[in-house]
Amino acid sequence: MKKERIILSFLLALLCMGTIFLWKTSARTVQAVHEDLADHILRFHVLANSDSDEDQALKLSVKTAVLNYLESSLPDDADLESTKTFLANHETDIKKIAEDTISSAGYDYSVSIFLEPWYFPTKSYGDLTFPCGTYDALRIVIGDGGGKNWWCVLYPSLCFVDATYGVVPEDSKEELQTILDEDTYEALLPSETASENATPKTEAPRIRFRLVEWLAELF
Repeated sequence: MKKERIILSFLLALLCMGTIFLWKTSARTVQAVHEDLADHILRFHVLANSDSDEDQALKLSVKTAVLNYLESSLPDDADLESTKTFLANHETDIKKIAEDTISSAGYDYSVSIFLEPWYFPTKSYGDLTFPCGTYDALRIVIGDGGGKNWWCVLYPSLCFVDATYGVVPEDSKEELQTILDEDTYEALLPSETASENATPKTEAPRIRFRLVEWLAELF
């Protein structure tokens, strides 16, 4: 019995060491992906006042109004830094658009706008999955900001593609691919190539990134 306990303890120790090794290896990979992404993209984040159906619908109205303004006003050749500069210079305009949208819907919620680093959990955008971490973001907080958020990638302009439940078009992927390291871009994609008519599988990268989140909390 004593010998069996020793063997069991040894196996458990090996399992623990193996788990830690895999966690550190995966964490380094995810960290490298996150760091490259964080250096090259800008996210857009709209936080609703609450989770009521009305407040969630209002959030989407604000999102649409602001994106329509940005799509028509941002220079076509704007890079990351010039996009940030534009947003900083037009913060008052963006806030007014959000406030007017809210007022037109019959609400008097306040609007707060931030251009700042913000932590995001693992998120999928169409068939692309972005790892958790801190990213620069344009954030619009409606009222108390106690509801679910809507998000997208503002630079490059994936926000202007309706990919919340669908697939990011190839030309948008190519735009993202040009600014990222090859390994980073590949890490965002499904591990298995979907057939032309099938829905791409996003579970593999999502699970991989979420596993690192879970193991980080565990250790």
